Amino acid sequence: MPVPFFQVDAFTRTRFSGNPAAVMLLDAYPGDDVLTAIAAENNLSETAFLVREGADYRLRWFTPKVEVPLCGHATLASAAVVMERLEPSRRQVTFHTASGALPVTRTDSGYVLDFPARASESVPVPAGLAEALGVMPEDVRINAFTYLALVADAALVRALTPDLAAIAALDRPGVIVSAPGDGPFDVVSRYFAPAKGIPEDPVTGAAHTTLAPYWGDRLGKTTLFAHQASARGGEMTCTLTGDRVLLEGACVFVIEGQAEI
Repeated sequence: MPVPFFQVDAFTRTRFSGNPAAVMLLDAYPGDDVLTAIAAENNLSETAFLVREGADYRLRWFTPKVEVPLCGHATLASAAVVMERLEPSRRQVTFHTASGALPVTRTDSGYVLDFPARASESVPVPAGLAEALGVMPEDVRINAFTYLALVADAALVRALTPDLAAIAALDRPGVIVSAPGDGPFDVVSRYFAPAKGIPEDPVTGAAHTTLAPYWGDRLGKTTLFAHQASARGGEMTCTLTGDRVLLEGACVFVIEGQAEI
């Protein structure tokens, strides 16, 4: 069965940077085993599967190994597919997801994603984390989704060569490493999630739902300009509003066609 297929570089204005996501439009969802197999075939950090639902869309995200409860870059890519290819007259769309209704608004320069904020709390450095990262964090924070390891400066974040097998063995599926930003950036980070089939995610919208509340409080700001310092790199603006985080970024279409499933 042929289905529309798009590959979009998200949280970037430059093709072949940012985070590539596959977006596929389906009439209905097949079994999870089929969705996982398709995502594994695409071999990107996430594949987004869209199904029309009235005026809106149902959205699910799969890594090459598992379904995830929230994904920023593949939501951004999905919004671009809806508002630039499927329904180019639209300026807003709501995706119904495992994390609730996620509105996305088109702007003159990109898209704004309205996501739930994820609070975190400080904990002692967990056993094995410093060894896995190759650096002792100044502080470690935790929530149900991730560890957030804080280090002294952006140079340390960029220089990390973590033990991915050791990170995969931790009791959280992902680890964010972050420091105060340099240059024009308020925040610099990287994100590792080998247990989910993502050794290092190039640019992670969901990670910034944890980063934004922490750094907003620490820096006394409600708007932050963030850089994710992976090899591909990407950037976004994060705005705190109550218990939500607005993530603003751009994206670029790379591949358009059909997939046989």
